[in-house]
Amino acid sequence: MKPERKARILVIDDEEGIRKSLKMILEYEGYEFFEAATGEDGLERLQETVGIDLILLDIKMPGKSGLEVLAELRERPFVPEVIMISGQGTIQTAVEATKLGAFDFLEKPLHRDRVLISIRNALKQTSLSRECQDLKKKAEKHYEIVGSHPLVQNLWKEILKIAPTNATVLIHGESGTGKELIARSVHGHSLRARQPFVQVNCAAIPEELIESELFGHEKGAFTGATEKKTGKFEQADGGTIFLDEIGDMSLRTQSKVLRVLEEGEVQKVGSSRISKVDVRVIAATNKDLRQEIQEGRFREDLFFRLNVVPLYSPALRERKEDIPLLVDYFSRTFAEENNFKPRRFLPEALDAMAAYPWKGNVRELRNIVERLMIMTDKKAIGRADLPEAFQQKAEAALPEAAGVKTLREFRDLAERDFLVAKLRANNWNISQTAREIDTPRSNLYKKLEQYGIKITAGAGETVASSSREGEGEESPDSEGQDGR
Repeated sequence: MKPERKARILVIDDEEGIRKSLKMILEYEGYEFFEAATGEDGLERLQETVGIDLILLDIKMPGKSGLEVLAELRERPFVPEVIMISGQGTIQTAVEATKLGAFDFLEKPLHRDRVLISIRNALKQTSLSRECQDLKKKAEKHYEIVGSHPLVQNLWKEILKIAPTNATVLIHGESGTGKELIARSVHGHSLRARQPFVQVNCAAIPEELIESELFGHEKGAFTGATEKKTGKFEQADGGTIFLDEIGDMSLRTQSKVLRVLEEGEVQKVGSSRISKVDVRVIAATNKDLRQEIQEGRFREDLFFRLNVVPLYSPALRERKEDIPLLVDYFSRTFAEENNFKPRRFLPEALDAMAAYPWKGNVRELRNIVERLMIMTDKKAIGRADLPEAFQQKAEAALPEAAGVKTLREFRDLAERDFLVAKLRANNWNISQTAREIDTPRSNLYKKLEQYGIKITAGAGETVASSSREGEGEESPDSEGQDGR
């Protein structure tokens, strides 16, 4: 068993007698002692020494004072706790030090028992802070977006661009593509990152309960409401609420969500009182909301309030080049979290995975990787170890090509798929796509018309025939963010 490391304590004090006295006390108690005579030397020593767990800092020193050093330390990430020492302690000084983040305040002459109690308490706090940081890192890793495909890289650029704003975001994409990861990334890179991130799966909550879930209720508001409940919007106050599968929300609830977006107001079920909330809304759906609007199942005004910044979560079949990266990521993560031996996936297994249609997208891939990690005893996983569906030849995994009889038909099909993928990668921007694939814009329009690809604002690509004629300027629907 690996012995526990001694706690490392840095003492910054200009009085040599104080440093010697603390050295004797701390080393006798089993701590590792480091020292500096000035604030400047202390900051340099902290930079040079790995793993300082606690700092004892004198307030009055030549050069930088202890309070100046403390203020500078608080600008740095992951700084250990600081105990202030003063020979001329006043309440005002202690309050100022506390405001700057000092853990405790000791007066000279120092008393051994008082010093040791303060140090033990501070080290416990440091340990808790590090545990929280480790848990946060693990959580961030669990929700990491993995991929080097242009679709993913373009998505990252969009996330980093919109995250610092308060703009409402609508994420659309198939089930299992990672819409929650996108929402968490937007929140994590925003100015609200330290505030709550509250997730609501609108499809999983019965219609009669979703209003109570989102807005809360008063005691006795309905049968079964035995106590007052705080809604998700109030829980997310100051932070972000993620409304997953918003296309499944009832029209009645949609009108209340619209009120929150427009006025920042929520009203509990059974209450006449209106409360103000400051919440950023991120919504996601795997449905075509424009089609839902036409069929009367979704409010058009809510759609436009949500669709301020649309983001597309690409399907796995659109970025199959990322499969080896994802397999490696899922296998390593599963091995670390479950104390499993690492497994290697052979090229033949990765090739078979690349030929698979992945109707369940990244979620399906993760589940299969984890199943193989559990059920396979080999160090290297080959094609024969994969489920039966992967044993088919690659061409059998392309159902869309099943009816193709001639080389010309197959070439046209491949060209159409290529154009759709490039348009998606460029946010359905005609000019940008034409430049990337090195073809005149007029030729790209002809191809879109030839293959029946129509671009509609917010909805992306459909298979209806293009209504465009000629080779003039593109329509507003084909440019900018609305041309998704």
